[in-house]
Amino acid sequence: MATLKLEIVTPEKVAYSDDVDGVVIPGTEGEMGVLPMHIPLMTMIHPGEIVVTKGHEKKYLAVGEGFVTVDQHSVKVLTDMAIEWEAIDESAAEAAVKRAEEAMARKHELGSEESAAVQIALAKSLAQLHVKRRRRNV
Repeated sequence: MATLKLEIVTPEKVAYSDDVDGVVIPGTEGEMGVLPMHIPLMTMIHPGEIVVTKGHEKKYLAVGEGFVTVDQHSVKVLTDMAIEWEAIDESAAEAAVKRAEEAMARKHELGSEESAAVQIALAKSLAQLHVKRRRRNV
């Protein structure tokens, strides 16, 4: 069976690199499934969950904003955050959500760049919580 070479890269490290059967990515228009021989494309991703399928196993990662490039044999994800669900610190993510929500309540005091940074931080923290809670309860 054909496989894809999946690489998920953050500024700090290569978070994941392996041959996989398929991957589901949080695209800007919703979840996007990619299998071998997919048509080439490049698009943005939003904070959410990447689901990697290899054989009968699945891996789940919370990711931040970024880009993905796809061709028939590979998927490359460039993102500012990628954390396997087991490594997510739920209490730290909850605290980050609380801080971001408090900052958003003072949105009128923030400049446009600060406001955008808070919104991104909130989205990334919520993605981590969603992935952690969803997988923990499976």
